[in-house]
Amino acid sequence: MSLGLIGKKIGMTREFMKSGQSVPVTVIKVEKGRVLDVISHEKRGYNAVKVGFFKIKNSKLTKQMKGYFTKKNTEPKKILKEFRVEKVEQFKEGNEFGLEIFKDKKFVDVKSKTIGKGFAGVMKRWNFGGLRASHGVSVSHRSHGSTGQRQDPGKVFKGKKMAGHMGDKLRTMLNLEIIKSDMDNNLIYLRGSIPGSKNSTVYLRESVKNTSKKTILEKYEAKVKKAQATKGKK
Repeated sequence: MSLGLIGKKIGMTREFMKSGQSVPVTVIKVEKGRVLDVISHEKRGYNAVKVGFFKIKNSKLTKQMKGYFTKKNTEPKKILKEFRVEKVEQFKEGNEFGLEIFKDKKFVDVKSKTIGKGFAGVMKRWNFGGLRASHGVSVSHRSHGSTGQRQDPGKVFKGKKMAGHMGDKLRTMLNLEIIKSDMDNNLIYLRGSIPGSKNSTVYLRESVKNTSKKTILEKYEAKVKKAQATKGKK
């Protein structure tokens, strides 16, 4: 139950830490969110805020959405997202927020779509071994074999691993470390890679899982402290 942000994946680079360590990072350009509606428990049974992200031309809107934004007296937004919060008193329609909500956070959860890979066979998609390479197997070396049974139950079960559309699915990565935040340019640097291609939409939120994981800086400081303690004993 916390706020989140939406951004665009710019690409990957690396950052050098105090320890001299080179860390691969993904750069995300974060969009500022505008509060469009405050939903109270009395109104709908839960507390939440509806937030709009990314500008969109008026000509791209439906009549219903044009009416909605006119009523709210705000510029049109491309993506509308609802975030459940504990208290709604601190939010007002028209308020904007950005990277400052992650100011004291060390880790975030990221959700984005994986790269679409089109139609793929079972060997690529599900890591099947395929059929034999010789001894009577003809033109079906990479096929998946039988798909079902005979008369009983006489059908193919749902969820059977078969050839089909690979990738292009929403995936969530938990507890990614925030290496750096650039408030002036609305950029956030996250450790490691995240799903999706360049310019793909990325959803960010505070970590939902409590973690005792240490950041790279904390590990380095603990190492230095330990080395100094060992040196003092000698």
